[in-house]
Amino acid sequence: MSFNSLGLSEPLVRAVNELGYTTPTPIQRQAIPAVLGGGDLLAGAQTGTGKTAGFTLPILERLSRPRVPPSKASVRALILTPTRELAAQVEQSVREYGKYLKLRSTVMFGGVSINPQIDALRRGVDIVVATPGRLLDHIQQRTIDLGGLDILVLDEADRMLDMGFIHDIKRVLKHLPARRQNLLFSATFSDEIKALADSLLDSPALIEVARRNTTAETVTQAIYPVDRDRKRELLTHLIRQHNWFQVLVFTRTKHGANRLAEQLTKDGISALAIHGNKSQSARTRALSEFKDGTLQVLVATDIAARGIDIDQLPHVVNFDLPNVPEDYVHRIGRTGRAGAAGEAVSLVCVDEHPLLADIERLIKRRLPREVIAGFEPDPDAKPEPIQRRGQHARSQPRRNAGRS
Repeated sequence: MSFNSLGLSEPLVRAVNELGYTTPTPIQRQAIPAVLGGGDLLAGAQTGTGKTAGFTLPILERLSRPRVPPSKASVRALILTPTRELAAQVEQSVREYGKYLKLRSTVMFGGVSINPQIDALRRGVDIVVATPGRLLDHIQQRTIDLGGLDILVLDEADRMLDMGFIHDIKRVLKHLPARRQNLLFSATFSDEIKALADSLLDSPALIEVARRNTTAETVTQAIYPVDRDRKRELLTHLIRQHNWFQVLVFTRTKHGANRLAEQLTKDGISALAIHGNKSQSARTRALSEFKDGTLQVLVATDIAARGIDIDQLPHVVNFDLPNVPEDYVHRIGRTGRAGAAGEAVSLVCVDEHPLLADIERLIKRRLPREVIAGFEPDPDAKPEPIQRRGQHARSQPRRNAGRS
């Protein structure tokens, strides 16, 4: 099957082919015709499945057709994302795929001046990609006209709910016309997502690919048991021994990400942290250096990592296991993409044994353990209640995550 056969026009197919894509992924084969049909859509797909093209391509196709009847110039498609990195990535895809179309797009998020965004809106745009917080800033300042909106996309809706954006989303919905196409993409179908879908979507088509509780066979997974206060030493040892580069390391908290990046730097390993409290310029710099290979290690929290999209990322390290087992699958899904080999290792202390059990129950397999000589864990170590700490952190609404 080719992109031609999915109902896309020649300018779009040409742009896609120039980017090196010739065969649609499973989510694209299903989503593109569904979106072109004009109906609502509920899609279960995680990062790495090609979902962004699955909605941006048909949106561009639909908007390139003349409106009947013609209406005043206003934003025609709105794509909401949980983080600024993901917003920037999606808007870049819109520009790349739509390079031969006469459609204009812009991206809006916090942490940068609002004035260039206002200028872009005044000049007129067809597609806006935004985080909820900054979009509400524009709505409150009356700098954006959503009265003629045709299409709404909620991308990574599960993460938006995790970040406490549900109230912001509901506020945005009040400013949208009742007649519109709604597309909801989520890596999981939790009760909260189902409730949101029920309130938002009208008889949607349902697509689900690459279930979240599965891991790519091309990813080699391993557990390294270690005492909690020796994790950083072990990580440094592994990076040096195996000469790892482009290592994406996950921590549970923003403070932990900062501390680990500083410690690795003192060990002579180039490392930077990325999370919601970092300035936009710092996050952009860290991502750029990591992607081009000049930065050896990028330390990230789960939410900040949502905007990281690197082909053939070789190494993912769970410095801390996630509180939610599905997040483990999402983390390691950043390596081993498109058939490429990848490695995912987890440094697990006694505190995290219940979290590891939850992960293995989800993926239905026992992960291999390997004790590294010189880093043998103390068999008499007593666990500390990190689970409660993590749950408390997750329970706080991240109201400023899209603005900061």
